[in-house]
Amino acid sequence: MRLAGWFGRRTWRERLGAGLAACLLAGAAPGAGAQSLPPELQQAWKATRLPLSALSLEIREAGGPVIARVQADAPRNPASVMKTVTTWAALSALGPDYVWRTRLLSDPGARVDEQGTLQGPLYIQAAGDPWFRQEDLWNLLRELRLRGVKNLSEVIVDRSRFGDVAIDPGDFDDSPDRPYNASPDAMMVNFGATRVVFLPDARSRQWIPLLDPPTRDVRIEGRLGWLEGSCKASPGVAVDVRPSGSGSVVHVSGKAFGDCGEFSVYRLAGRQEDHFEALFRLLWRELGGTLSRGIRAGRTPARASVLVWHDSPTLADVIRQVNKHSNNVMARMTLLTLGAEINGPGATAQSGGRAVRQILQNQGVDTTGWVLDNGSGLSRQGRVTAHGLAQMLDVAWRSPMMPEFVSSLAISGVDGTVRRRLRAEDTRGQAHLKTGTLRDSRALAGYVRGASGKRYILVSLVNDPGAAAVRPFDDAVVEWLAAR
Repeated sequence: MRLAGWFGRRTWRERLGAGLAACLLAGAAPGAGAQSLPPELQQAWKATRLPLSALSLEIREAGGPVIARVQADAPRNPASVMKTVTTWAALSALGPDYVWRTRLLSDPGARVDEQGTLQGPLYIQAAGDPWFRQEDLWNLLRELRLRGVKNLSEVIVDRSRFGDVAIDPGDFDDSPDRPYNASPDAMMVNFGATRVVFLPDARSRQWIPLLDPPTRDVRIEGRLGWLEGSCKASPGVAVDVRPSGSGSVVHVSGKAFGDCGEFSVYRLAGRQEDHFEALFRLLWRELGGTLSRGIRAGRTPARASVLVWHDSPTLADVIRQVNKHSNNVMARMTLLTLGAEINGPGATAQSGGRAVRQILQNQGVDTTGWVLDNGSGLSRQGRVTAHGLAQMLDVAWRSPMMPEFVSSLAISGVDGTVRRRLRAEDTRGQAHLKTGTLRDSRALAGYVRGASGKRYILVSLVNDPGAAAVRPFDDAVVEWLAAR
């Protein structure tokens, strides 16, 4: 067994020093006359009808001079562009091959009798794996069954790697059932989202809704109407989760063509702890296992014996999911992991933020005015500066880990959040970018390959009630750089 990625404070500092000491900034100071928009971009900005005071912009040649700066030292809300900060800090400090290991353990010396009964509790030592899926839990439990364990008395889930990190999913935008608002949890499975499956019954002309996993105190109400004819559009279905006593009700409504076939909708139907317990019970029962007492929170004994374990995909793979698809809860979990690795167990968003700031400052990045609250950008309080972020992207470009970081960003006109943007021949595939979108914030940051073969770093941050109007301008900046 290789316990990959579990190393102490001295190790990450040594890695950071060795890998990045030669990567600190050159040409970081803005050149004279770089405080305004280039003439080629001024008309595109005017077309947005936004005040120039709403914009922070920095454009520089990777490893070279600054080309343009506009209010680049003003702290702005970067929306999901904040994920580049979290993922770069994690990649540079923990390394691309870092993995999260979830372990099942027993009391020291515990035996499995002839009937398959494990003496004492089964301990689950949660790793904070951001990409722990239902199939991973099934495989982990199947490995336990292969070792002769069938009957469990009690399951104790150890979430001590993180502290009290639960959030109210409704706090941000009053949409507590939407998966993008999921609370982080050290033992998160499938992001904590329940799958609402709609099965077509052509004989009775009805849609049959099912919950996966079936969760205690969660039930379905309502009805999805059946439409005859060929499948002409996506199903017009509304799925909302509403509190009901000690549980919740998943209310479904709308209409869908039966010819469209089976489809699923994902919703948060309860707490992460309840979701995990329901899934554990379901999978363990399907594997022929029994559980006599129940599942509770607790700590793993210091000398507990490891029975089986699961290693996550590498960090390099995880950050591709975070950045290309802008996954909020995975970004939060990555920030908490940094807090645990660098500042010790019981990690919180605050300890993760301190770790990020420490990492970036050691790389020479100016984080003055930054507010690092949850690592995902799903926040009204988060702040960065265009100048500091451009510095960070320059450090990443000079790093031996540049290929892993750049490949985590969406490719213009090809995939991720920019697959439908910049699809013209001159820009398609020529930029690796991260987008950010909130009600009053729009952001774009990343790398653009110019016609000359040079790489350019772009950071554009706009905070304004009309921020959505900046998109054509941001695209114009990418087009301009791609033509250089």
